[in-house]
Amino acid sequence: MPVTDQAFVTLCTNDIYSQGALVLGKSLRNHETSRKLVVMITSQVSGRMRAVLGKVFDEVLEVDILDSADLVRLSLLKRPELGVTFTKIQCWTLTQYTKCVYMDADTIPLRNIDELFDREEFSAAPDSGWPDCFNSGVFVFRPSLDTFRRLLQYAEDNGSFDGGDQGLLNSFFSNWATADISKHLPFIYNLSISSVYTYIPAFKQFGSEAKVVHFIGTPKPWNCKYNPQSKWVVEEEALNGEQHQLFLVHWWETYISDILPLLTEQEEFDGTDKHQFGRIELQMKSENPSSDCSKEAQPDNPGHSVSSVSSYLGLKRILQEFRCLLCVLPQHALLFQCNNNIYHRSVIL
Repeated sequence: MPVTDQAFVTLCTNDIYSQGALVLGKSLRNHETSRKLVVMITSQVSGRMRAVLGKVFDEVLEVDILDSADLVRLSLLKRPELGVTFTKIQCWTLTQYTKCVYMDADTIPLRNIDELFDREEFSAAPDSGWPDCFNSGVFVFRPSLDTFRRLLQYAEDNGSFDGGDQGLLNSFFSNWATADISKHLPFIYNLSISSVYTYIPAFKQFGSEAKVVHFIGTPKPWNCKYNPQSKWVVEEEALNGEQHQLFLVHWWETYISDILPLLTEQEEFDGTDKHQFGRIELQMKSENPSSDCSKEAQPDNPGHSVSSVSSYLGLKRILQEFRCLLCVLPQHALLFQCNNNIYHRSVIL
């Protein structure tokens, strides 16, 4: 039964992170959440992306960007872009809801997590880097304008020890580590993907119980290259182990099956031939074979950039009659091109 006074909340400050929010929201839907879905966006999110977000989320709310501008502390994390994450504290202004669960756009639930609404403010999971601090990628809170004002005042008076929202929230809710163990969410509700490699035996023992995966740091899933035929994700900036692959592939399969069709549908509605959502470029093609595709061209490294692809063949209503630069190889491996990267997916013609 739907619960209309509680919501999952996330934040997008641009079209790139909106791709993560779409996967997050659709995953919550796929796992049959009974709660509302809310996405806060800033002015940098395009009109087209807002329309797509509106197909997944119940509410798409524009908020102002709050920036800590604390470059010194942020430089210690080597993540200067985290300053704008102060914007997320505006989730406390969503007073149309009695209780919410905030989730960063780079998280993905692996199963239904509605039981989080049984927890009280402020409930969060330990941070893998310093377990006496919580990670602010997933937390339970009660919207309150009074709390929001006090957070703003605290930020003005004290700043944040890490320059981002996590330092601010840990200082504001400073008794989290010692006051009430019931507000410590199990690590499986915010499994930091980078922490897997610090204790692999524990992951092998408990990893199957994970409920939420958090792609902390860089690169994000949407910045990787994926080959659905081999089910392998290429990461250029991070460890690329078996455990990491498991979750990256899951993210990409959700993106391809549930999000890519929504993006192409929006292009059809707008009547445009080409549009770029962040790094992912959608280009529509007709049913007729393209004259500039080489029949001999074969990608010698599937999943990586290639300069040409084999000639187009007619495909039956793939992605609702539109194409994301679709091609078919003799082996019947479906290709789509996103920002000069070729991604494979097997199809039956």
